[in-house]
Amino acid sequence: MGQPPYQPPPFNPYNQAPLPPPPAPGWLPPQPQARRANPVGAFFLALVGSFVVTGLYCAVIWLSYQELTPDWGNLLYLVHAVVNGAVVGLLTGLVGRDSGGARVAAAVIAALGAFFAVVDSILLVVLDSAGMHGLESYLRYDRLGPVKAWWGAHGDTEWLAVLGLVLAASAAWLLAYLVGRRRR
Repeated sequence: MGQPPYQPPPFNPYNQAPLPPPPAPGWLPPQPQARRANPVGAFFLALVGSFVVTGLYCAVIWLSYQELTPDWGNLLYLVHAVVNGAVVGLLTGLVGRDSGGARVAAAVIAALGAFFAVVDSILLVVLDSAGMHGLESYLRYDRLGPVKAWWGAHGDTEWLAVLGLVLAASAAWLLAYLVGRRRR
């Protein structure tokens, strides 16, 4: 009664490996884990993407500021805001998936990227045209000069500054939502 009776091995004419025993009833093979959202990784990747787009915008402004009219400058700002928001939103949606916090972070990063791109390009233009002493004098005279230039000094361009921020934040949030929802 202690041992089961001896069973001869199954017929194996080609010396194949023996078949594994059948699974126990109710046993299921392990299922692959669903990939989870990584909001912290999405934040840092979006930050890097915003730095790259902002650097490209600053380079374009720095290389073309002598021939740039105010209308073209405003158009470049708005295009940069949308592109920055699109890149940040795409990267956030890919890594952050359907995380609401990652979407909000993407909107904030895109808006800050649009703002700091203009401020940095103003400082680059002053540095290129007046040199280091000119930049130092400019910032010593008015530390908020680049911010005032971004906001608009004539009373008719403030809406463009706000529109750029809204476009950047909206594009980032919308793309993060669409891409993240698709990758659920």
